[in-house]
Amino acid sequence: MEKIAFLGLGRMGLPMARRLVDSGYPLTVWNRTPGRADGLTEAASPAEAAQGAGIVITMLSDPAAVEAVGGRVADGLAPGTLWIDMSSIGPAATAALRDRLPDGVALVDAPVLGSVGPAATGGLTVLAGGRAEDLDRAQPVLGTLGTVLRCGGPGSGAALKLVVISAVVGGVALIGETLALADSLGLPEELALGVLANGPLGGAVARARSRDADFPIRLAAKDVDLAGGGPVLTAVRDLLLAHPDLAEQDLSRIVDAIRR
Repeated sequence: MEKIAFLGLGRMGLPMARRLVDSGYPLTVWNRTPGRADGLTEAASPAEAAQGAGIVITMLSDPAAVEAVGGRVADGLAPGTLWIDMSSIGPAATAALRDRLPDGVALVDAPVLGSVGPAATGGLTVLAGGRAEDLDRAQPVLGTLGTVLRCGGPGSGAALKLVVISAVVGGVALIGETLALADSLGLPEELALGVLANGPLGGAVARARSRDADFPIRLAAKDVDLAGGGPVLTAVRDLLLAHPDLAEQDLSRIVDAIRR
């Protein structure tokens, strides 16, 4: 098994890193705020973590964080290193990271679908984009973390993540507005949700009612903003940003905020 440097120990990063260690991978971690390693081998800097690693995995919050870490690590990477970026940063930032890497260092973009529970158990869906030979090399590691969907060439995983997450976030917001409408018309919540759950919005209803997920509203707003989108997604982004008191709460909490 190749040595892995895992950079970023947030809500998702820490259980993912532990999953890899428990599966036998030699792994060194780094986090911007130290002290989150929870018993894992921790380096003092991302460059130190990457020393001697055949694979570098980043699981960071946004394009700025990936750019900053890339600037501290990329130039010191040896030819033959594989960088797997699992952050949700979109195809433009992914392309910028690829351009930042030295010759001989490959990049796979592999953002994930799923929350903290699946991150710990290997139940994520991994949206992987890259050259076929790089995806082949990344497959054993990514397969440890979840089910790998090969999306196509470089940037395709990052692109599909924005498409899917925009639909998820928009769907949850729509459920919130639909329940607000039901409230105003005097209809019981369970009656409205029961009918909606048996129709094309069933997945959105399930996500809106989830109490096990941990996808902060601030990150949902970031992803929708990266997607660009038209008037509907712009309105959804503005709605999320209008509730800064809920920024660290799971996306499902926006439903209650809409109904106030």
